[in-house]
Amino acid sequence: MSKPVSGEELALIRGTALFGGLKAEQLRALLDASQVQQAASGEVLFMQDDPVDACYILLDGWVKLYRLNQFGDEAVVAVFNRGQSFAEAAVFSMKRYPVAAETVTKARLLRVPGTILHEKVCENPEFALSMLASTSRHLQGLIAQIEQLKINTGTQRVARFLASLCPVDEGSCTIGLPYDKALIAGRLGMKPESLSRAFSRLRAIGVRVDHGAAAIASVEKLRDYANEDRSESSMMNG
Repeated sequence: MSKPVSGEELALIRGTALFGGLKAEQLRALLDASQVQQAASGEVLFMQDDPVDACYILLDGWVKLYRLNQFGDEAVVAVFNRGQSFAEAAVFSMKRYPVAAETVTKARLLRVPGTILHEKVCENPEFALSMLASTSRHLQGLIAQIEQLKINTGTQRVARFLASLCPVDEGSCTIGLPYDKALIAGRLGMKPESLSRAFSRLRAIGVRVDHGAAAIASVEKLRDYANEDRSESSMMNG
C-alpha cells in the first residue's frame, strides 16, 4: 500500500461486513495488495459505465453514488460515510459501474482491486460469504429507502435523517449537517425547495436548522414524529 492504514483504521476495516470474517493473515494479504487513497472534496472516483476495476472502503469522509439520465440530471442512489464499503457487488456481477461515485467531503479510502477480490473468493469460501453479507446489507438499505419513499412524508424522511445523526437518544442536542442541503434533498428523494419547507415544518416540534447545523429540542419527539402514521404526520404538513 502507498500509505499504510492506522490501527484505528484497521479496526474499522475489521468491523465491515466485507472483511470482518477474514483471519488476520488473510486480511493482511488483502491490505498489502490494496491502496490507501486520499481524495479532495468533489473528486470523481469512477463514472457511470466505466469498466469495473475496484471496490472501496471509506476510512474517513463522505461519498455519494449517483446516476445520470439522458438529460444529464443527477439522481442520488446512496451516500456512504466512514466504515462503509461500496462497489463490491459491481466487481463480481458487472463489467461496468452502474453508478458514478464522487466524494462530497475530503476523504480517505481503501481501494481494493477487483482482481484481488476474485482471487480471495476462489481461495476462501468464507470470504465469499462475507461478500454476500455486504451486498445483502446494501440491498436492505435500498429497500429501506424505497419503503420510506412509499410510507413516509417528505418531512418525516427529513426527521428520520436528522434523528439518525443525533448522538443521544433523549434530551436535546445540536448536530452539524454532514453535507450540503442539495445532496441531503437528493438522498431523501426531494427537491431542495421541498427540503426547505420540511425544515420549516419541523420547527413545530422544536427543530431549528441554520447555517449547516440543526438544534433539536427533543430527540424523543423527533423520533416519534419520524415513526408516526403518515396520515397523522400529514396534518402538520398541511
